[in-house]
Amino acid sequence: MNDPVNDLPTPPAEATPPAAAAEAAAAPHAQPAPRANRRGGRRRFGARREPAAPASAPEGAGEQRPPQPQPRRTHPLLEQLAGWYPHLFGAQFLPLKRGIFHDLMAAHGEAIDKDALKLALAIHTRSTRYLNAVAQGMKRHDLQGQAVEDMAPEHVHHALLEVFRRRKPRDGEDLTATLRRRIAQAFEASGLTREAYDALVRGRDDKANALLDEAFAEVAERDAKAEALARAFEASGATPEQFADMYGMDRRAVTQSLARARRPQAKG
Repeated sequence: MNDPVNDLPTPPAEATPPAAAAEAAAAPHAQPAPRANRRGGRRRFGARREPAAPASAPEGAGEQRPPQPQPRRTHPLLEQLAGWYPHLFGAQFLPLKRGIFHDLMAAHGEAIDKDALKLALAIHTRSTRYLNAVAQGMKRHDLQGQAVEDMAPEHVHHALLEVFRRRKPRDGEDLTATLRRRIAQAFEASGLTREAYDALVRGRDDKANALLDEAFAEVAERDAKAEALARAFEASGATPEQFADMYGMDRRAVTQSLARARRPQAKG
């Protein structure tokens, strides 16, 4: 996706903590190691403090302890942004307008660091919750929470692929079929022709391209059925309700098929 919001640096991997303290003296008459100088300057913010090694292992120290859950990693600036703009960064994520970085710098330039904001937005826009909002085709929003622009079809498509790549199937769930259906829905919602949509979203992933072709075929089949039903309906001279009863069809399904056949032609 060529999205200025998403074209931000990928957050660096967290550094591996240094090795534990050195082993105790091997010889029984070895001199104790000198104490470290505690006047080595201030500890950096976020740096880890190494725990001192115990003089002797307490009784039962060899017992295995269950692993402790690791805290979720986030950027402190994201918490600040959630406080300023809960409608964008709070419980529910909304897609951000292009240029939101510059809007935030203009509003809070003296309170936030430029590089920290880039990193925070990179983490935010690559999160699964944010990508889910994009994959739903939601509009982009400004700092006031107002919808200001449509989401580009290619951004919706690539967000769908990434969300389903991260998703783990539940018992008996066919993620491939679900993704194919979602791609078909996104294609229809775009209002574009097959050729125009294909030019925007087709990439180098053969599996993703195969799903795209299957979605196109699924939409084409539904269109053909809707057009055939519309021709039969026009020739019958009946109302939609009468036509449905004549052929033993669901009235709602007939109405939807007729609306599908009568919808405007897709844009090229």
